[in-house]
Amino acid sequence: MPAKPSARDLITDSPKRLLRQSSLWALVSGGLWPLQAGLIAWTVAQWAAGELGPAAWAAAAGFAVLGALRAASDRISARRAFAAADEVIATQRRIFLDREPLRIDRSRSSADLAALLSEKLAMLAPYISRYTPAMSRVRVIPLLFIACTFYVSWIAALILLVAGPLIPVFMALVGMAAKEASEKQMAQIGDMNALLIDRIAALPDIRLLNAADRSRADFADRAEGLRKRTMAVLRVAFLSSTVLELFAAIGVAMVAVYIGFSLLGEVTIGAWATPLTLGEGIFILLLAPEFFQPLRDLASAWHDKASADAVSDELRALAEETRAPVLGLGAVAPRLSGPAELRFDGVSVNRGGACRALPDLRIAAGESVAIRGPSGVGKSTLLDLAAGLLRPDSGTILVAGQPLTDETADAWRARVAFVPQSVHVPDITLRDFLDPHGSGADLDAALERARAGAIVAALPQGLETRLGETGAGVSGGEARRLLLARAFLSGAEVILADEPTADLDRATAAQIIAALGDLRAEGRTVVVASHDAGLCAAMDRVIDLEGRA
Repeated sequence: MPAKPSARDLITDSPKRLLRQSSLWALVSGGLWPLQAGLIAWTVAQWAAGELGPAAWAAAAGFAVLGALRAASDRISARRAFAAADEVIATQRRIFLDREPLRIDRSRSSADLAALLSEKLAMLAPYISRYTPAMSRVRVIPLLFIACTFYVSWIAALILLVAGPLIPVFMALVGMAAKEASEKQMAQIGDMNALLIDRIAALPDIRLLNAADRSRADFADRAEGLRKRTMAVLRVAFLSSTVLELFAAIGVAMVAVYIGFSLLGEVTIGAWATPLTLGEGIFILLLAPEFFQPLRDLASAWHDKASADAVSDELRALAEETRAPVLGLGAVAPRLSGPAELRFDGVSVNRGGACRALPDLRIAAGESVAIRGPSGVGKSTLLDLAAGLLRPDSGTILVAGQPLTDETADAWRARVAFVPQSVHVPDITLRDFLDPHGSGADLDAALERARAGAIVAALPQGLETRLGETGAGVSGGEARRLLLARAFLSGAEVILADEPTADLDRATAAQIIAALGDLRAEGRTVVVASHDAGLCAAMDRVIDLEGRA
């Protein structure tokens, strides 16, 4: 059975190399402590025997040198770990920002995405910089200390060997609750960001409807929910640390009791040298707390792993959303040469868990065609395929007389204007949205031809208005007319419109049909997916998809 994906899968080769270096330096630091403990134990034993001499100064100097080496090793280890964390976060952020323009599913708001790639993604840093090095130390340092302890006393080593493994067992039990609490916190953070952006975008409407108090109360309830989720995560984190400290204290206490009774002569077994000497007892006492220190570090970072796994799950879900097989790179490209025609031959595509076979069709340059059929039959899928937003599983799509492939998709889309059902507007002014390349074309004329002049005139700042990603301030029909104005301005030769008159009143639908008719009259190729009988009647011909799902 394959291992369940985790946050560790996000660490690529370069950060892994940094983490290996970090772990190596951390092991060097931990491995120096038995030498320091031996010097301290020997010096105290010499002092108790009244035999301090020049050698004690040499031991003190050796202790100081080893301490400096440990400090330097810890510093190098920490720097490598933080560098690895920064690289992983930067890489993941870059990957998803590059994929975002290619994402077809716009159900996730930009606020949610921003929360994921800023606040949530930053939660990977403690996991990489603290948990991962701590796990490396746990695998080596305790075994080294048990070996050093066993060299002096097998009973003390046995105590540590029994007390140590109990900690990971209870930490694993606590970790199950930690991951669940972290997942709920991650979801609440995303919801809070999405709610804030939605409320800001809808602020004019909220004020007009006198709903400010209700909106404020709703936001306060969400904030309180986030506070409770965060406190739940902290409670689990403190619980894991408490469990560790309990068992660590019990283990150290048992070792101390054994050494105390051995030095008093009450216990005469368990040490290779009988009786146990003062120096050996101090050496073991100095090792015992440090035996548990890697486990302490792991426990304090245990909730970091839970948070990182929760973020990793969300990143993986986002990767699934953005994994739509869009053709091309989504980059600006020169227009593809050839007639603005479209042809499907034996095309089928797997979408939504079902294989959809589409009819063979040919749409000539300058022709207007309506794709008709019941919901779910594949009308939107056909338009997505025509725009290169989906990759067919079989068959061939020809555009401008050439196969639609990764090499031609961007150049083909330079000739296409797409009017989706749900409009997604970037955070730019309406002027820049309608004329993204600054062509200097007559905006007013394009707006009038799209029957959208009155829409812009009603906006508070006209063409300088920022609508927000959901087009707040305009209705769905108004947003589609603005997209048609954009098509007029862009000079697109192929117009693909998905249900352009859906959910609109008759007057607004008639305006959109008239605008599409103007585009058709100019010789542009128009393809619409629609149930609207009036719109279908305005096209040159209709293609029915019934029974082809």
